[in-house]
Amino acid sequence: MSVVDLDKIISLCKRRGFLFQGSDQYGGLQGTWDYGPLGVELKNNVKRAWWRRMVYERDDMEGLDCAILMNRLVLKYSGHEDTFSDPMVDCRKCKKRYRADHVDPTEKCAEGGTHDLTEPRPFNLMFKTTVGPVADDDNIAYLRPETAQGIFVNFKNVLDSTNRKVPFGIAQIGKAYRNEITPKNFIFRVREFEQMEIEFFVKPGTDEDWHRRWVEDRYNWYVQLGIKPENLRKYEQKAAELAHYAKATTDLLYRFFPDRPDEGKQFDEVEGIANRTDFDLTCHSKGGKLVLKDGTVIPNQHAVNKLTWFDHETNQHIVPYVIEPSAGVDRATLAFLVDAYHEETVNDEVRVVLRLHPELSPIKVAVLPLKKNHDGIVKTAKEIRQTLQKKCGWRSVYDDTAGIGKLYRRQDEVGTPFCITVDFDTLGQGKDPSLTDTVTVRDRDTMAQERVKIADLPTYLAGRLGSA
Repeated sequence: MSVVDLDKIISLCKRRGFLFQGSDQYGGLQGTWDYGPLGVELKNNVKRAWWRRMVYERDDMEGLDCAILMNRLVLKYSGHEDTFSDPMVDCRKCKKRYRADHVDPTEKCAEGGTHDLTEPRPFNLMFKTTVGPVADDDNIAYLRPETAQGIFVNFKNVLDSTNRKVPFGIAQIGKAYRNEITPKNFIFRVREFEQMEIEFFVKPGTDEDWHRRWVEDRYNWYVQLGIKPENLRKYEQKAAELAHYAKATTDLLYRFFPDRPDEGKQFDEVEGIANRTDFDLTCHSKGGKLVLKDGTVIPNQHAVNKLTWFDHETNQHIVPYVIEPSAGVDRATLAFLVDAYHEETVNDEVRVVLRLHPELSPIKVAVLPLKKNHDGIVKTAKEIRQTLQKKCGWRSVYDDTAGIGKLYRRQDEVGTPFCITVDFDTLGQGKDPSLTDTVTVRDRDTMAQERVKIADLPTYLAGRLGSA
């Protein structure tokens, strides 16, 4: 197998309808991508797999879906309005702007030689807008830069409406927006993206143990869905690297860029698991305060509720600590694509196959007629597809636009686990009467083929697709 490079992934995604450049009809918009027919299925499957594992399979989790537009005060007291920025520099020669800590010192300037860079200055990453017909300072709002703050300000609402006890968590999947200085590397760094975040509330003193447990749980989720362990690393941030709100953070680093010669640069963050202590609930609590990294204290004079939990064991109101597993949907999707991409030579031809976990595959089953101009074969194939999709709930497709060999290859490169072929034997028109009402089921990974009774297909496939 050749080394995967991002260009191959991008080519496949554009050619087969996983992703398109945002606003492509008008030349595109940097940092935006549209998910095509296959991409939206893959992305939704990633989100469903996360929600199933993090919410449905636990008894200590609630779901939430917060508004994207946020009251300015939420982001004032979270610290985003004052500190949510990246260092930006300009090249005095070519006028291009860069994030200071991402500048490649070997990159040549378009005007010749190396870049002549300005001193770094902070650039706030939030998208600002106004709410209502009057555009003044009183009506300023922001598109949320993360989903976390909506969870924190709803802590009391969820607590009161569900009668939960600490420890418990609130999970959310949703859009976030950051005006990145230099979006790059396909969907790895973009300006509009989705997050899968949990804020897990625990008693102070138990936070370190819960942090370790969440790191293991989140690592195992990726591996169980097919990510190779050698491509996924845990990195504990050093004290100087920690965000001002974090007591500890462990990043899960994936090998997004395996073609880079420096192994250390092959890995980048797919998810972070942070111990945020009581920082956020204190910031947003009535009578609370925000302490910025430089020591500046901003008392909260606007919050209407205290964000505490009454511990009946100690008869005290406590401010819970928070463990936050925060994953990017787009980065996770890209990681699964990179890890699944394989090239191999079969019969002197290059075969591209996406070995996606069945739970993630955009299409679960493709139903293919051996002869597209045979009414009986076509009718039976379409009936099978309809049964599998409508009654079994598996995304299934019918395709008769090429020969059977080419159809197999098409499904291989989009990750379809199984292809079903309807032929003359299926209709009882072959040489072996015992094959009547059976079809050929082909496995994507092994290319092995097996005859299965049509009536047994739901059970046969369910055993192989699992919870897909």
